[in-house]
Amino acid sequence: MTAPATTTYDALKKKQSALIRKALEGSIFIADYSAQLPTALTSGASADLLALPAGYEDIGWVDKADGATWSQSLDTSDVTSWGAVEPTRTDIKKETAGLKFTAQETKKRTLELYEGVNLSGVTPDATTGEVRFSRPSRPSPRHFRAFGLFVDGAGADTIYVAKLAPKATVTDKENQKWTDNDDPVGYGVTLTAKYDDAAKTAMSYFFGGPGWKALLEQMGFKTTPPSGG
Repeated sequence: MTAPATTTYDALKKKQSALIRKALEGSIFIADYSAQLPTALTSGASADLLALPAGYEDIGWVDKADGATWSQSLDTSDVTSWGAVEPTRTDIKKETAGLKFTAQETKKRTLELYEGVNLSGVTPDATTGEVRFSRPSRPSPRHFRAFGLFVDGAGADTIYVAKLAPKATVTDKENQKWTDNDDPVGYGVTLTAKYDDAAKTAMSYFFGGPGWKALLEQMGFKTTPPSGG
């Protein structure tokens, strides 16, 4: 019998600091549910960032402490069997994904998200510019498109990472504080991703940019030459 090959830990390990990502800057874009879905993040051999479809609005500045917090949770069901000390089968019953952030800009879109109203029909007073609206007696859930994007690196090393919740609904809100401390008036909301019939998913993921393209093989992805090349 051939003796098993031996090695050292230094020969086994493979730690690549170039693959550590950091969200140096980013934005959360919100659109009405009627807006078209983004289908790609970048274009061309230089992996340039694509414009978003019409209707996607940057929510603007958000609180730095949490930034854009994407949550994921699983509910599972275990089968236990006679004579086994661990479950013999596990099924996923529910998977929930969401996005939490605190918007710092007071504007139409943040008010719509936080107050749960549709302000498309609200017109400022022609004389004073005052805006007034009331919460409906029986609010109904409203669906949005939510697209989060962050940028890492610069120039030829630029990497874009994005997540799309094609059917997102506000399911929780943070208390709003009016104080004179260092924190501005904020609009803290949690959006929960629901399955969208058009997108055929509750969440889509995008990774691109010239820096991402240069690291494909290093990250373990198989690459193929472009068609015709």
